[in-house]
Order: sequence, then structure tokens, then C-alpha cells
Amino acid sequence: MTDRYAVIGNPIDHSKSPLIHGLFAKAADQDMQYSTLLGETSPGGFARAVDAFRAEGGSGMNVTVPFKTDAFAYATELSPDAQLAGAVNALKFEDGRVLGQNFDGIGLVRDVQLNLGLPIAGRRVLVLGAGGATRGALLPLARAGANTIVIANRTSEKARALAQDFTPHAKGVTVQGCGLDALDDQVFDIVFNATSASLGAEMPVISPSVFAPGALAYDLVYGKGLTPFLRLARDAGRSRVVDGVGMLVEQAAEAFEWWRGVRPDTREVITRLTVPLV
Repeated sequence: MTDRYAVIGNPIDHSKSPLIHGLFAKAADQDMQYSTLLGETSPGGFARAVDAFRAEGGSGMNVTVPFKTDAFAYATELSPDAQLAGAVNALKFEDGRVLGQNFDGIGLVRDVQLNLGLPIAGRRVLVLGAGGATRGALLPLARAGANTIVIANRTSEKARALAQDFTPHAKGVTVQGCGLDALDDQVFDIVFNATSASLGAEMPVISPSVFAPGALAYDLVYGKGLTPFLRLARDAGRSRVVDGVGMLVEQAAEAFEWWRGVRPDTREVITRLTVPLV
């Protein structure tokens, strides 16, 4: 019997998840079907859509914007990553239970450490933005052994509040929050742009001096080419600039393994989806 999976979002036509999971399933010889599901943004719309999918025999779902917090509320059991993030990007339906996970940060760390070959342990890390993407990344970054994590946001109070919330989970990692205007005298080994600025070809207001020599500049947005953030780093002489396609594929691989018990190879899929940074 073919197992059914889907990704739910609104809009959803742009999603690469069906392509990614289709390639994984073919390579791993898995009997599964993966489709898109347009969720309703009206109150209760997400729950109705998921209920219907489960009633039709659905086994699991990926969740994208704007439903990650809805999925958090819908799940009956949450992983530590999902609890800290306050958001869920993958669901598994098992014996009447709804298990919720957040693989975004795990996928990000795997991409940096395995695909890009850069250990996070001992590094000074800057994360721009204090939204859901940042919340999902913090625990995996701390587990990877970052020396310091600084969260910088246009609204400094939001960044400081997130740092305070996260500190009890950091286990020896220094976590700080500040405004974007407080970064001028600091340098970092890894800089993540977790803001939405690149979606509109905008630039977070930061100085190129934040990039240490040899620093990695990583934009979580993917498929947009050389975003203003990545161009800032490249113009500052930093050659290690990447977008979030590896994170996208690695988080999908985490969900696939969680559902199917098989770890897919991600290299060819990443190569297929990569857009030149020009």
C-alpha cells in the first residue's frame, strides 16, 4: 500500500518539497506519494485540512508558512526543538498521536558542518533576525558547540527577550541579544541572515566589519542568487557565501528519515536545486 505524505502551506505552488521527496523516494525505493495541500488561513482551516488528510490515510506532513504555529498547537507530542522554536515544520501521524518536529535548525547545522565542511564548535555566530527561523536554529547551534551566539534584530528588545528565553537551554554557550546598530565593534566567524529582507531584495542594516576574515555568510533564503546580504559579504572580500538550499534539502532529509527510517543521500538533490550566486 502506498503511503501518503504532503506539504501544507498558503501559498504552496512554489514548494520544492514534492520534487525533493520524490527524488528521495525514488533513490531509496520507497513506496510513497507526496503532494501539495493548500491550507485555509481562516480560523480552524489548518486543523480541518489536516484532519481530512489523516482521515484519508495520510502518514505525515511537512508544514510551511503560515502554518508552523498552527502545527505546533495541533501536535499532541512535541520534540525539544519544536518546543523551543514554538513552531513545527513536520508532523507524523502514529496510532492516533500527532508527533511534531522542527527540523529547520537541524538541517541548517548539517548543511554547514557536513556539506560546507565548517565545524561550528568554538565559533562566534551571529544570527540576524529574531523570528521563527532564528528560534528554530538556536538549539541546534548550541548543541553543535558554538562559543557565542548573538541575536541581532531591528527591534533590540525582541532580540534580548529571545536570548533570555534561550539561555537556560544553551548549556555553556554565551547567548546575547542586541539591536542591529550594536554590532559595529563585533566580528563573527559565521553570520546567518534569518530575516525576510532577501525576499524583497533588501539589505539588513549591518556593517561589513561583522564578517571576520574567512567568515561564512549564509542566507537562509534560497534560489534568489546573490542577495544583497551575500553581496555585502563578497564585496567585503569574503569568498564563503552560500544560500539556504542546503538547509532546505537537509531538513527535508531529516523528515524523510523520521517518516521512513531511511536516510536519503542529499548531495545530488542539492546540486539539482542550486542556483548560481550571481
